[in-house]
Amino acid sequence: MQELINSGKFSARQIGIIVICLLLNVSDGFDVLSWAYTADRVGNFLDLTATQLGMVGSAALLGMTIGALFLAPLSDLYGRRPLILTSVTAISLAMFATAYVNDFTLLLVLRFIAGAGVGAILAGLAAIACEYTPDKYKSFAVVVITLGYPFGASFAGYVAAVLLPNYDWPSMYFFGGSVNVVLLVGVWFLLPESLHYLAVKQPKNALQRANKILSSMQKQTITELPVIPEGPKAGYVENLLALLAPVHRTKTLLLWSTFFFGFMCLYFLLIWIPKMLVDAGFTEQQGLIAGAAFNLGAVVGVLLIGFLAIKYSLTKMISLFMLLSSVGMVIYALAPQDIQVLIALIFVIGIFQQGGFTGLYAAAAKLYPADIRATGIGWAIGLGRFGAVAAPSAAGMLFQAGTSMQVAFYIFAVPAALAGIFAYLTKVD
Repeated sequence: MQELINSGKFSARQIGIIVICLLLNVSDGFDVLSWAYTADRVGNFLDLTATQLGMVGSAALLGMTIGALFLAPLSDLYGRRPLILTSVTAISLAMFATAYVNDFTLLLVLRFIAGAGVGAILAGLAAIACEYTPDKYKSFAVVVITLGYPFGASFAGYVAAVLLPNYDWPSMYFFGGSVNVVLLVGVWFLLPESLHYLAVKQPKNALQRANKILSSMQKQTITELPVIPEGPKAGYVENLLALLAPVHRTKTLLLWSTFFFGFMCLYFLLIWIPKMLVDAGFTEQQGLIAGAAFNLGAVVGVLLIGFLAIKYSLTKMISLFMLLSSVGMVIYALAPQDIQVLIALIFVIGIFQQGGFTGLYAAAAKLYPADIRATGIGWAIGLGRFGAVAAPSAAGMLFQAGTSMQVAFYIFAVPAALAGIFAYLTKVD
């Protein structure tokens, strides 16, 4: 069936699969960043302390980590489609319920559930996009759908600017929940089950379902499914252990290291760019423009690495982008304190940092065989997020100790360089 996917034209059905995966990622970015734009209003409504607000923000991040580590692998055992449908449903309910929340503990639980759903979906979407794309374009397809996340994060800001002044903070969660309901319908009708899952796990009516999917993509149908040898079936634990089997161990550890250091540098920049500029004497508006420039660079970087990965080695391109982002951070630290120069440099850093980091999702998808693909992607994302947790706190301690913005950029240029080195050693085409 993979040969059938690789042959012939890229059908409208395959394009539709990529589009629905992209839209799900857009929604995920919106769901997570909704808190950033409503935290102040929710805090005033529930009379929350700064510590409690921080706990709510961390609840979503913890949920994303748990979802990636422990829920995403379930799609290798029970199918991509059921997990995605369940996760989107859970996110929808959590978003709607948040609009009515009047209790701090319940708010924590709801943000954790939404985060867990997002964490579970990210790996499954990358896996299914990879499986329905010809080999030549796998990397491009995965990085394009991953681009949806920063798009959704940016979109949340525009929606907040329209809704919050007129309808207050619950409107953001009504909007997010409604979008997820629409996407749930889209997933039900447009997102098929993984062909590899149908071939290997062979659930009821697997052959008919596989042929229906192949026909919808204008591919030749098959007369029978492969014969699966009798023996013990790989379960949840076996799939996790397979990531560290001799055939995968070295590349798995390198990939985890790359994700960890990549997340560390990325979240330092995402969280601290606006405040660093304000603390350096620039206006709040200039700090926000700089943050937007960093995310705008992501759009350019993701598309650029997607095109380059069609022709060149994927991890070599990731390595180049990460190393260039490290160099860019050093140049930024040395640059004159002119806001136009600094914003231009932040935009360039965003191209290479976020472009290279997004390429890691495609590397994880291509590194592992289909039967452990979601497990591999989920654990790379989940373990890497510990770097995302560590970086903002470490930067905060540095700034509290009197470290300047320039020195902070020198320090966090190191994990960017390490991510580049580890990516190069991973060697995924």
